[in-house]
Amino acid sequence: MAATINQDAKAGSVVVMEKTDKRDYLIALESPAQKSWSTSQSFETNPPPLPEGVKSYQDFFESGQSMEELQKQYPKWFGTFPYAYMNGSLHLGHAFTISKIEFAAGFERMRGKKVLFPVGYHATGMPIKAASDKLIREMELFGEDFSGYKEDDEEDSSALPVPTTTALPAKSLESTDPSKGKKGKLNAKSTGLTYQFQILELIGVPRDELKKFADPYYWLNYFPPIAKQDLTGLGARVDWRRQFLTTDANPYYDSFVRWQMNKLYQQGKVKFGKRYTIYSPKDGQPCMDHDRQSGEAVNPQEYTAVKMEVLEWGPEVSSEVKQAVGGKKVWMVAATLRPETMYGQTNCFVGPNLKYGLFESAHNELFLITERAARNMAFQGIFEGESGRVAKVADVVGSELLGTKVSPPFGVAKEVYVLPMEGVLATKGTGVVTSVPSDSPDDYRTLMDLRKKAEMYKIKPEWAAIDPIPVLKTPKYGDMAAEFLCNELKIQSQRDKEKLAEAKDLTYKEGFYNGVMVIGDFKGEPVVDAKPKVRQQMIDAGLATPYAEPESEVISRSADVCVVALVDQWYLDYGEDSWKSSAFKLLGQMNTYQTETRNGFEAVLNWLNKWACARSYGLGSKLPWDPVWLVESLSDSTIYMSYYTVANLLHDDMFGKNPGPLGIKPEQMTDEVWDYVLGSGELPANSPVEAEKAAQLKYHFSYFYPLDIRSSGKDLIPNHLTFWIYIHAALFPEKHWPRAVRTNGHLMLNGKKMSKSTGNFLTMKEATKKYGADAARLTLADAGDDITDANFEETVANAAILRLHTACLWAEEMKSIESTLRTGELNEFDRGFQTEMDSLIEQTYKFFDQMEFKSALKAGLYDFENSRNWYRLISDPANGGQGMHRDLVFQWIRNNTLLIAPFTPHYSEHIWKNVLGESSNIQSAQFPQISGPVDKGLLEQMEYMRGVVDKLRAAEATLGKKKGKGKSTTTYDSTKPKQTRIYVASKFPEWQEKAIELVKGAYDGKEVDDAKLKSGLQESGLLKDKKVMPFAQTMKRKLLTEGPAAFDRALPFDELHTIKILVPYIKSSAKFTLVDVISVTEAQEILAKEPGKENYDQAKIEGSQPGIPESQFWNE
Repeated sequence: MAATINQDAKAGSVVVMEKTDKRDYLIALESPAQKSWSTSQSFETNPPPLPEGVKSYQDFFESGQSMEELQKQYPKWFGTFPYAYMNGSLHLGHAFTISKIEFAAGFERMRGKKVLFPVGYHATGMPIKAASDKLIREMELFGEDFSGYKEDDEEDSSALPVPTTTALPAKSLESTDPSKGKKGKLNAKSTGLTYQFQILELIGVPRDELKKFADPYYWLNYFPPIAKQDLTGLGARVDWRRQFLTTDANPYYDSFVRWQMNKLYQQGKVKFGKRYTIYSPKDGQPCMDHDRQSGEAVNPQEYTAVKMEVLEWGPEVSSEVKQAVGGKKVWMVAATLRPETMYGQTNCFVGPNLKYGLFESAHNELFLITERAARNMAFQGIFEGESGRVAKVADVVGSELLGTKVSPPFGVAKEVYVLPMEGVLATKGTGVVTSVPSDSPDDYRTLMDLRKKAEMYKIKPEWAAIDPIPVLKTPKYGDMAAEFLCNELKIQSQRDKEKLAEAKDLTYKEGFYNGVMVIGDFKGEPVVDAKPKVRQQMIDAGLATPYAEPESEVISRSADVCVVALVDQWYLDYGEDSWKSSAFKLLGQMNTYQTETRNGFEAVLNWLNKWACARSYGLGSKLPWDPVWLVESLSDSTIYMSYYTVANLLHDDMFGKNPGPLGIKPEQMTDEVWDYVLGSGELPANSPVEAEKAAQLKYHFSYFYPLDIRSSGKDLIPNHLTFWIYIHAALFPEKHWPRAVRTNGHLMLNGKKMSKSTGNFLTMKEATKKYGADAARLTLADAGDDITDANFEETVANAAILRLHTACLWAEEMKSIESTLRTGELNEFDRGFQTEMDSLIEQTYKFFDQMEFKSALKAGLYDFENSRNWYRLISDPANGGQGMHRDLVFQWIRNNTLLIAPFTPHYSEHIWKNVLGESSNIQSAQFPQISGPVDKGLLEQMEYMRGVVDKLRAAEATLGKKKGKGKSTTTYDSTKPKQTRIYVASKFPEWQEKAIELVKGAYDGKEVDDAKLKSGLQESGLLKDKKVMPFAQTMKRKLLTEGPAAFDRALPFDELHTIKILVPYIKSSAKFTLVDVISVTEAQEILAKEPGKENYDQAKIEGSQPGIPESQFWNE
């Protein structure tokens, strides 16, 4: 396939297709393959039939039959990925995570398991509702057909901020002209797109259909069929009978969520009360992870807000500010994480360029803080009046506050001054900072800077006159930790941010864990114990208040900057000790494949607590006992994998409009029925579902559960995946706990972050359309498997097209000349080739089993092809070979087709049926079997053979370089008729054997005693030989990796024979008229009889070692 490469281009134009015949050839294989799989219902998986003698499903359970025994007899595999949100098309990042389950599903089918791979659709939460509400507002502005819209309207669009609620594809696939791009968020921005209706048009929604999207439930009709179409186009092995939508749009799933929430409520795991939560004032409700445009996994950070009474205003505070105060008490309020250090305040810091305000608080008092902090406090009951009320009486700039005298609560110094600090942020805390230079490196260094350059900082020296006051003492740093570390790390300025951050970390950790108070009511107590006591004392004294804010900025889907609010809410009591213990136990039993994944879970389990599980706005299922609330999107999606096991029996469509084959209606799926089907409850006598039908549901669930593997992006560890662990631990017995989870990093595109806003973006459909399904799948497999970010490289996709097309043509060519291929006994090259195939089959199986798909692709495709290419080369009659053996050619085609079938099902289907003549489809084929035990010696021989000619050419090139330097006496010319002699040794030089014995004598099975080895080398006289010590060191390194096996240096094959059978190939490929292969022993005998014999090089003979033959060259 002809293509041009532009590495700097955006997605869709890195590889520009000029001729598409090869791609089109491969795409043409897709439709018949997919039709065949659909017709044969290849992916529709059911449990095995009832065991012999069991009359009914009810009888199965009543007679105490073992589901575990049934699973052993009929092995199953159940894999899932997080269902995608239905507000747009699936993109390449989705495809990457899905591919892990998809490839595994293909492999598990090939080892004879009943494979269940279902897909559902997520619609719970805010994004769809927010987008539909926005569309309603736009229709009010422009009319239902948007005919009232004019481009000038975009100039004043501030009233309609655009939440990122709709997934946008990249620009047109075939276009390389940026000015003609029609898709992608980048183009949307660059052309001034502002409105929701424009975004919908960009993803292909006709204008006359736009008004339908004002109904949020219409989105649920529109996008799921597209997702199904795109996954089918990719060749996904999905059982589509089990698809479903979340929310009350599907009454069956709605009943499932009600059961789940009721069960948790009954267990006391759902509670109600005031707690801090990330909150959107605009939406009037908590803003959980899936409701956020940015800031996912950001949590509330709790502080102690310390109140410092203003005693006297600084000289620059204006009369307007003083007048606005009106005699009220003013507090400068600082947010601190270290209330126990407040005894040591020497001053107070502000950012000289920051804007502050005086805000009405409780008790007719004023707080001097930033507006951001005031907005947070307004939702935490700190201010009087209704929640969210912010009343500002005056503005003031930080520089105007310098020299203001304040009273530090609990401070040894009763009056301190406000001073400037360069590093104060408006986005952190209140903008007011307490200064404790004994224990804060930042405070200490700033205070020292101010003292040195008071005039420059526009302060009076007496304002910074108070020396650091000891508060706590640690074994490492004494009672002046900040000063100690600033000196130790040579921190010279408050601008030395990196070193100050290091010092801060060291100070705080040492102080918290090992510090002892040296002042105050809790003098002598460990800091870890004193901290909460001091905090409570300050709060009780009215000199502090609890305060919280987001750890970093959070933007809601409605484009609102979120705050932390203290609100009444229903929450899941994550972090409760016994529940947390069960979650850790589940994690401990689960395969996470990568240590980083397990570490991530453990970290989250250690900090996660109390998660709001309900909201008042959006789509979702109603909270059963308090129906004014909706179950939020991360709380209705924790155990839905269990729903897949019975979905096909409950309903015939994703909405649950039509009952499934059992004829059960949604209202019949009561909590008691669900408890029987998924839990250990007894089916009540008056069950609305017949006992046999309920037992059939239980049979299906019990066979497929537990979940064998869940594949997900690593970004879901802090929320969804940890919730998944918690809820499974709460609702299911251990035998039904998930067995494995596999997380991946983000997918980059052409080595850059995938982003709609930069245009470096591809949807799943676009990738499939541009490269074909199998080439796209191969590239996903090649992208990477670990938790770091992977890379979908378009040049790899283009190369995959060429590779698969070439493979097709070669297989078809072999079929056409099958009758001309050699038959009969296998020769040495045949046997070596077969052994290599067997070895690679074993390797590929191992990698698939470990879900290491990049390695499986390397072994099963790249290395497998390399083995075939060598066999084809060595067997070529033009190289002196006997031709390829027919049986091995078709064995290779069959094995290759099967090894890559999980990656390339369409290609494999074509070869399977049209070249190999199989009547069944590839989806029912088994993983290839090896022909017999793998002969490791034969493998080493094959690997050795491949290197012979390369080493010969390298030696010849070295000789040519020596000649070119002018000092060499050689007359050899590689361009003239040439001959070579290869000397093959059968034993190692005597000095090496002696050195080996000495190393062996100094080796105790674990390590080498260097002193003993050196002594032995000295005594033997070997140490004088410069070659010996490097050789001994090499042996030591080999012992570390190979153990005692390193001493066995004998080749497992006949080296002399191996090179001799290669002579025809060497002569042909390296263009020698004579290739003489001779043993060192024979060569020495010849020279003994005829000293100085022409073209026999004594140095080369002596330099040969087993595995490292020497070669000699001359011209005729």
